[in-house]
Amino acid sequence: MSLSVTSEQRRELEELASQRSLKQGHAQRVRVVLLAADGVAGVEIGRRLGLSEFTVSRIRRRFEEGGVAGLADRPKPGRGNDLPLETVGKILSAVLSAPPKGHSHWSTGLLARKFGIGRTTAHKVLRENDVKPHQHRTFKVSRDPKFDEKVVDVVGLYLNPPDKAIVVSVDEKTQIQALERTQPMLPLRPGQAMRSTHDYKRNGVVDLYAALEVATGKVVHRVTGSHTGADFLAFLKQLARTYQDVDLHVIVDNSSTHSTPEVMQWLAAHPRVSFHFTPTSASWLNQVEGLFSILTRRSLRRTSFPTKAALRRHLADFLADWNRHPTPFVWTKPARTIIRHHRRMLARISRTEH
Repeated sequence: MSLSVTSEQRRELEELASQRSLKQGHAQRVRVVLLAADGVAGVEIGRRLGLSEFTVSRIRRRFEEGGVAGLADRPKPGRGNDLPLETVGKILSAVLSAPPKGHSHWSTGLLARKFGIGRTTAHKVLRENDVKPHQHRTFKVSRDPKFDEKVVDVVGLYLNPPDKAIVVSVDEKTQIQALERTQPMLPLRPGQAMRSTHDYKRNGVVDLYAALEVATGKVVHRVTGSHTGADFLAFLKQLARTYQDVDLHVIVDNSSTHSTPEVMQWLAAHPRVSFHFTPTSASWLNQVEGLFSILTRRSLRRTSFPTKAALRRHLADFLADWNRHPTPFVWTKPARTIIRHHRRMLARISRTEH
């Protein structure tokens, strides 16, 4: 028979299942419960996940007794957690709540002082329960009222592009600095990494406009000395010349330079070119951002530029090489999955949490 799971519990289980950092055993127990909630028989669950029927039954019982929290890894005796389970529970409860006044998060030192244990013991409790108060990540959830509509539109272009048309992902990488190291860099040697000075001289900035052809990965680019609506319009005209006599679908973000009156007038006069806007605070949906990330890591971060002209040549060389061996980014996540995760995040941040 199917396992009884509330809608709130299912939401928590699905959030856990989507976490790549979840430990294998914990993730497996979550999958067992989700399958059982869908009415899959224990024997079939065991066959799919490589578990015995007894193990599947034990995981079901663990959920029935402890809920979603009962599926988490339990402290293991003999591995530094030789503390009463009650004390371990209090430590975990504390570290998941607000830290003492004046502190941003719980540390092993704070936990050791509060519970009268050693810092090593506190560290092992956190490690064995996969709690990492020292880590911190940033996020921003889109509040765009047309989020769902825009995601369906953009992802539809990635997964089902229109026939006899070109889809390009367009954006600008602004304020690329021509940084010149104050001393010559020391090259790579066996057993020794490349080295450079930490200080540098600023020799100006340039802006890179790029259009990534979604189907092939080829890039059209333009380097400018400013970032204005006129610069963007000039690049848009360059794109139209590059892709003549074909419908052109342009994916862009919500930058003010992308919707100036001059740009809108030009679009009205060229109906074969259409814009598709990503939601606000969702630039990750624009594939060209992946190209910019690669450009930063592989081309810009370690290089020294004595002039802006040298930076311009360097960018041109990198993109010319890229176009000799273009690599398209294959989009796999359907729009409904993105929308579902977005709604969950909105629900989470609407609740009061520490």
